[in-house]
Amino acid sequence: MRKEEKSQIVETIATTIKAYDNFYLTDIATLNAEKTSQLRAECFKSDIKLLVVKNTLLQKALETLEGDYTELAPALKGNTAIMFSNVANAPAKLIDKYKKEGVPSLKAAYVQESFYVGANNLPALVNIKSKNELIGDVIGLLQSPIKNVMSSLQSGGNTIHGVLETLSKR
Repeated sequence: MRKEEKSQIVETIATTIKAYDNFYLTDIATLNAEKTSQLRAECFKSDIKLLVVKNTLLQKALETLEGDYTELAPALKGNTAIMFSNVANAPAKLIDKYKKEGVPSLKAAYVQESFYVGANNLPALVNIKSKNELIGDVIGLLQSPIKNVMSSLQSGGNTIHGVLETLSKR
């Protein structure tokens, strides 16, 4: 591969990293063609971009970006595939789904401006809530007191109505 081609690939990787909020470094080396194709289809359904890269080119792409990505350096050994997603836990859920087969295995992740190195972080990454899930939780918490007040007012109204009706019959 010529130097121009390498620099173009490094630039492509860097722009892709900038375009997505989160990325996971995985190892999919032991997958056969059928399983790889199945994984790519699952990624497409989940709006995850899967990209197989050379570690040296990924390292150079990370060096061109603003910020310090040196915590990911230990994970850049062996075969590496990157899963890009704007939903923080989508790749983790996909990796967890295939965990029984051992592939893809999590090497490291950059999620919500934090680094997670090692497969032992997978349960924590699966449990991270996405932006929409957090907004739903906040709305649910805000609606709860209002619903309680409304039901209290409605039940109080029924009680008063019952008392007034009883008094009017007497």
